Amino acid sequence: MNMANMYLLLIFILISYNSVLEALRPKIKRQRQPNRYSVDKLRHFYCLLERLNEPVSVRKGINRTIVYKVPMEYLANRFQGLELIDRSDLTVGVEEVDIKPITLPDISTAMDLDWKATFSIFLPKHQKCATQLMEIFLGLETIDDFTSASVYCRERINPNLYVYAVAVALFHRPDTQNWPPPSIAEIFPDKFLERGTFLKARQEANIAPAESRVPIEIPMDYTASNLEPEHHVAYFREDVGVGLVYWYWHMTYPQRGPPEVLRKDRSGELFYYFHQQIIARYDFERLSNNMGRVERLLQWDKPIEEAYFPKLDNILASRVWPSRLKNAKLQDINRETDGLMIDIQDLQRYQERIYEAIHQRAAVNENGELVPLTESNGIEILSHLVQSTGLSINEPYYGALNNDGHTVIAFIHDPDGRHLEQSGVMGGIATSVRDPIFYRWHKYIDDIFQEYKNLLPRYTEQQLDFPGITVTSVEVVSENAPRNEFATFRQKSDIDLYRGLDFTPRGPVLARVTHLQHSPFSYLIQVENAGLPVRGTVRIFLAPKYDEGGLPMLFREQKLQFIEMDRFSVDLLPGTNRFERPSVQSTVTVPIERTFINVNSSDPTNSDGFVYCGCGWPHHMLVPKGKPEGLVAELFVMVSDYAKDHVEQPPPSGCRQPEVYCGWRGRRYPDTRSMGFPFDRMPRPGVDTLQQFLTPNMRVQEVKIRFTENILPPQSAPFRVDST
Repeated sequence: MNMANMYLLLIFILISYNSVLEALRPKIKRQRQPNRYSVDKLRHFYCLLERLNEPVSVRKGINRTIVYKVPMEYLANRFQGLELIDRSDLTVGVEEVDIKPITLPDISTAMDLDWKATFSIFLPKHQKCATQLMEIFLGLETIDDFTSASVYCRERINPNLYVYAVAVALFHRPDTQNWPPPSIAEIFPDKFLERGTFLKARQEANIAPAESRVPIEIPMDYTASNLEPEHHVAYFREDVGVGLVYWYWHMTYPQRGPPEVLRKDRSGELFYYFHQQIIARYDFERLSNNMGRVERLLQWDKPIEEAYFPKLDNILASRVWPSRLKNAKLQDINRETDGLMIDIQDLQRYQERIYEAIHQRAAVNENGELVPLTESNGIEILSHLVQSTGLSINEPYYGALNNDGHTVIAFIHDPDGRHLEQSGVMGGIATSVRDPIFYRWHKYIDDIFQEYKNLLPRYTEQQLDFPGITVTSVEVVSENAPRNEFATFRQKSDIDLYRGLDFTPRGPVLARVTHLQHSPFSYLIQVENAGLPVRGTVRIFLAPKYDEGGLPMLFREQKLQFIEMDRFSVDLLPGTNRFERPSVQSTVTVPIERTFINVNSSDPTNSDGFVYCGCGWPHHMLVPKGKPEGLVAELFVMVSDYAKDHVEQPPPSGCRQPEVYCGWRGRRYPDTRSMGFPFDRMPRPGVDTLQQFLTPNMRVQEVKIRFTENILPPQSAPFRVDST
């Protein structure tokens, strides 16, 4: 080969090498963050979810730069052919978004729900409306088609129904899996903040320039005073993050919808475990405030002692959320306008039939066949029966116990609709957790699941042990606190209201809330491995040591009080293994940014570099409040055999989801053990205390949770979006 040919060959190799690198580079980049095309689509789409009373043809975005070029027939009839007034004086920097014409979908069923109605996933009529929209949104081939259908529906559909269906579609569509979910607290801030906030917010938006606005302070005591005993735990029930996770969880696991939305691995068991953990966490907070643990709502013919006055507006409907007076009584529901008839006796019949199935260890399907409630699938079948999801094997016979319970409580103030009142907060998703009765109702529902769990074979020592593995030491190290002590306090954080403030000038309008917070901490764990290298699953739980009477809890009651704090895997070499696990890495929680900082930004990642799907316990509520003198608790650490725990599958793609309460998106639940293991069954004979329950691969460390009245300022200013 002559020199000229060699020179040409060298050039060809270099060009080919660079071409390969260029081809790989976008793929590598896409693994880290969405590409620019996706970010623009995200920004343009999310502007549809702001200010839902304003027509889509009004400029959108925080700086009014987004202009949708919409086919005339997509607009509501009132605005077709009308030249809308624009007072922004903006002539440069405008982004025009062309809305692609598509064959308009049939949304007649969804349009049956009045614009001002309070949407509830617990009502059959509303479920049908949501299912139709989900099927439409999920059936569209491209993001552009999805956007076009969303624009058309936005002008015609009940806003709460519309946002719910859009959010479910965003989570389940493969082409939007990298998008962080919209913050429902920013779209509907009136579901989370007291009604006086919004008059002040409109005043601030209309009078002060964007750069001069100051946050609106939300009082801590706006639903009641401390004369009401239940108000001592209002900081938990009314926490923005707790309401958000409940909404996100039901967006991730809807009760009704197309098969691809419903059929998720162990979704029924997750319903049981998620709610069991909420009740356990609520009990922990009650003990932190010298209150008794929550009591089940059992006697449905007796007055309900707890009153609740939510102090919330439904801004889009120009209504207030109804209150429930002290000693109100449950009544039969007969509301023709809602297509709703529920007799209290029906609930009692459903309860009896479900308990019968538990004790027979078999449920009857619609064909009259017995379906065994086995050790592996019983909780799944039972949960779908109790919820009355689309996966219930016999809804006509077993009814809709959980949904109907929410509904009869939600309409307790107007059971026959004579006063034209809408549902109370128990009828909403994000709002239901605010009501004290929610916890009594779900304590009752959990008792049904515990009845089934108590009949399962008890774990033997061999099933619990991990031969050759001994946990020899567990410690907690917190910032600014003694060893083995959690430090809790209060902190202020901001929420941006501008997306929920119709017909006001653009720019951030901040509400400042006060919430529980804890100092960062780490677990220091030492494990001895007497055998070959293995992999283990570390399970960390926390429970109060003493009951409300100051007596040590017996294991049978304490096992229901354990809250899961973290779960992760480690490699264990022969000999001594020491490792540190920071609390911020918990697979239970999502970062604080998911609650209080604008996530609809040009950079959808959070402080740890991940895009989160939304579902996950709020990190600021990971540690219970505790007491000023220190609440004594027991930290439980177990290392189980990863080979028996592990589910062989590829890692999840797209956004990140803490798996303990929410599972993995698009994958099987990443743990073969029963949820709540090892505390999900009755103990083996001879075990009365936690110490008697332990095997060598477990260890308990007594800790304290010490609360101080310090209130810290906001962690950081909300992340702003310059371009929208």
